[in-house]
Formats: sequence, structure tokens, C-alpha cells
Amino acid sequence: MNQAQFDQIKAGKGFIAALDQSGGSTPKALRQYGVDENQYSNDDEMYALIHQMRSRIVTAPSFTGEKVVGAILFEMTMDRQIEGKPAAQSLWEDHGVVPFLKCDKGLMDEHDGVQLMKPMDGLDSLMERAVKAGMFGTKMRSVINSANAKGIAANVAQQFEIAKIIASHGLVAIIEPEVNINAPDKEAAENMLLAELIMQLDAWSGEVPVMLKLTLPERPGHYAPTVAHPNCLRVVALSGGYDRAEATRRLAQNAGIIASFSRALTEGLSAQQSDDTFNAMLSDTIDTIYQASVAG
Repeated sequence: MNQAQFDQIKAGKGFIAALDQSGGSTPKALRQYGVDENQYSNDDEMYALIHQMRSRIVTAPSFTGEKVVGAILFEMTMDRQIEGKPAAQSLWEDHGVVPFLKCDKGLMDEHDGVQLMKPMDGLDSLMERAVKAGMFGTKMRSVINSANAKGIAANVAQQFEIAKIIASHGLVAIIEPEVNINAPDKEAAENMLLAELIMQLDAWSGEVPVMLKLTLPERPGHYAPTVAHPNCLRVVALSGGYDRAEATRRLAQNAGIIASFSRALTEGLSAQQSDDTFNAMLSDTIDTIYQASVAG
């Protein structure tokens, strides 16, 4: 494990950019960026366009380790180049940003109020590729739609079981059991989630710590026990559908948690913008998210 990267993720001031839109979410991300479906005719063209968007963000003057401590990449991004270098290498060597890989294969249908992750066939070989590519860690997402204790326990248990495999390759797993912001019993679900997270963190025995990526809670400071836990390297927050203003407002109320935003990061950016306009807007966005991340 790269010690400089470890130290930056553990204590660096800033946030983690989520640039990991996958097949299902790519068309929506492109639409928000001003690229409609009629501008590409197949998946290869679609992925090439989203890579152009990600490359434009990563190569912007404001996208550096000074305020962006890490970035989560889609598997196809890991396999592509940015400025003539493999993506992870470019991020770290040229921009000082620690690279992570989205490794899940999407969600199963809802059962017991949650959506578990689909089977992750070939995980070991993917982790070997990630290590070879220079990745520091991974991220995987499941979803909690209601306060169902059985479902939430299964959701968190699945995340930690897979995290053990990831950690065995020397990679830091970001565990993301997202609580749906529209859940009618969101606060009750968050109480159940916290109890399960602490139980699993207490039982974690690997030398490699884990990270958590959590929905911004209804009660400020709710996840403070995970922030302080010795087996948790860092806690980050997803925007989860909140717009940038609401996401940063909530984030600033939760000391010790930093952002890992996707939609809230790219909000307002457009393929039609000039480089000067694009870079200025991204710089303002990065400043806003950074300030909320360091507020605690």
C-alpha cells in the first residue's frame, strides 16, 4: 500500500470525487452534461463520451490533491488513459489525487426493504487488475429503502464479507450502504444502520481498514461513532439525490465526514461550455464542496 496515499486519505483536507457512473447511470449523467442519446449510437460511443467528460474534469486546473483528495473511477475508466497515461497513474502522479475503483456489478431487486449487490463474479481477478493499475481502494454500493432490521443486517453483512476479499489484496474497501433519501422512515433506518456498522467494525480483524460512504443523516453527528472507530479509515458522504446546496448544508453539520459527491459535483457543467466557463464553474463547485467537507 502506498503510504503517501494512505496518509492523504486518512487526514487530507478535501473530498473524494465520484466519477464512477456505470452503464445504467451513464445516459442520465450525459444528459445532465448536455449530451443527448441521439449523439451516440452504441455503448462504445456512449462510454467514449463519458470518458471525455471525466477527463475534462480531471484535467481542469482546480482538480488537484489540494482540495480533491481522491476520486472513484468506473472500471472502463481504469482501463483508459488520461493525458496519455493510464487513468490511475495520471490521477496520482499528475494531479495528486488518490484513485479508487467502483467494483460492484449493480443491484438486485428489493427484498426485506433493501437492495443487495449482485454477485461479483471474477472479483479476485478484478482486484489483481486494480492493484496492477495502481488503485488504492474500491467502492461498492447497496441500497436501504426502509427501516427493516433483517434487511439492513443482511445489507451490511454482505458489504463487509466482500470487503474482506478486497482487503486481502491490500486494497481499502469503501463500503456504501446508501439509505434512500426518500425513505419514509429514513431516521429509523439510519439508527439500525449505525448499530450494524459498529457491530461489523468492532469485528473487523484485517490489517487493512475500511472506509464508509453514507447518506447524509437526518440527525447531525449521527455517524460520529464510525468516524472515531479505529477500524474505519475515513467516512465520506454521498449526495444521494440532494442538490448541491442541500448536500453541502447537511455535510457541514457532520464533523469529521467529507464529501464523495457525484451529481452534486457535476451539477451545472455542460459539454457546450467553453473551457474557461467550465473550469470556472468547476473551481467554484470544488471550493463549495471543500469548504463543507472541512467545516467540522
